[in-house]
Amino acid sequence: MMMEFTSRNESDLEKIAADILDFCGNHRVVALFGEMGAGKTALVKALCKCLGVTTTASSPTFSLVNEYLDAHRLPVYHFDFYRIEDVREAYDLGYEEYFFSGRFCFVEWPEKILNLLPPNTVSVTIRVENGIRFIAVSHE
Repeated sequence: MMMEFTSRNESDLEKIAADILDFCGNHRVVALFGEMGAGKTALVKALCKCLGVTTTASSPTFSLVNEYLDAHRLPVYHFDFYRIEDVREAYDLGYEEYFFSGRFCFVEWPEKILNLLPPNTVSVTIRVENGIRFIAVSHE
């Protein structure tokens, strides 16, 4: 199953984020693929806003994971694995407790931990051409 979106500006992202969350259904791990600066964090911010997170989402580059509370005061997890050098760092973080918690987990730089992602992970690929974001969303 697959969906595709085009984003010409930041304001498009909130509508796209709502559609992505609908597409997720019961799937809760969302892997965001894209080059540096493609807009992964901007999309996570929009996803969090749609979930009712009132704090500003920011990339957890150094902490590896940030936790936010959604509109129901339930946790939403935001990962950034860009800086990890070994998959063991994800094990040390206790990734299983997050990925199998039943809560939304937004994962930036999932390439670093591909073999740890659950089979029902939603993949979001962001590609930028001439300032326009092309976003492909899929799951098995």
